[in-house]
Amino acid sequence: MIGDKRMTMTQTRVATGTHRNRRFAETTYYWMVWPFIILFAIFHTIPMLAGIFFSFTNYAGYGKWHMVGFSNYVNLFGDDRVLHSYLFTIFFSLVATILTNVISLAIALALNARIKARNLFRGIFFIPYVLSMLIIGYVFQFFFSKSVPKIFSAVPLLRDNVLTNEHWAWVPIVIVTVWQACAFAIIIYLAGLQTIPVDIYEAASLDGATGFKAFRSITLPLIMGYVTINVVLNIKNFMQAFDQIVALTDGGPGMATESVTLQIYQGGFTGGEFAYQSADAAILFLIITFLSLIQLRYLNPKED
Repeated sequence: MIGDKRMTMTQTRVATGTHRNRRFAETTYYWMVWPFIILFAIFHTIPMLAGIFFSFTNYAGYGKWHMVGFSNYVNLFGDDRVLHSYLFTIFFSLVATILTNVISLAIALALNARIKARNLFRGIFFIPYVLSMLIIGYVFQFFFSKSVPKIFSAVPLLRDNVLTNEHWAWVPIVIVTVWQACAFAIIIYLAGLQTIPVDIYEAASLDGATGFKAFRSITLPLIMGYVTINVVLNIKNFMQAFDQIVALTDGGPGMATESVTLQIYQGGFTGGEFAYQSADAAILFLIITFLSLIQLRYLNPKED
């Protein structure tokens, strides 16, 4: 009986100590999380809600204002400049996303193979991601405007500055964007490729599944989750393209390469259209959210 009582008291103390430790851990986690939630609300949620509020006004960024309802949103759909910027941004995002994922996956497959200096090459391909897009843009702006015309002086399309060509100025922007975006996408694909057991390929080779057939039947289905991550992130980032366009063309020639974010910046902060461009920003947010949900809806089932 005495031994049973001692055992019961010990178990009670252990349970009490465990409960206290659990409460202490939970309290610690809350103190760690709440400051970041507050900072996120201050620098993201509150400004976003303020922007949505002002999108229903005629606020120019200064002076007095009053409510105008949905007139800003209605006017957006009749604005040719806005429609052109959305068409360009969507076209640019689709082209850049396709090229980024095709090139990144091909490079990731090569870097995942048993080649010499594999880690060195992985580091080299990751370098563009740590560089500032604005700096990269200005470097390439000099390259396309000064170096390319001299190097390819015999080519009619390239003997002049391609950045001033209304029909082809988007190509350098895509090249610069894909060049940097591939760096992060390669890392994601490498992480996915390394989760595939080698035994699967060995078993498949016995059935004659090698080369492209093995890639189509084994590799691609097993890394579909990583494809989803890359595609969603690429669309989201490319729909908000700004730095590379400012550095290379500043939206020109004319409005040929003007993205939605560049238009929002120019109109909202320097053009006295704060409320109008706040409505534009709200529309862009809804489009990006819708596209992300669509991608997750139709790409995720392929993971199974």
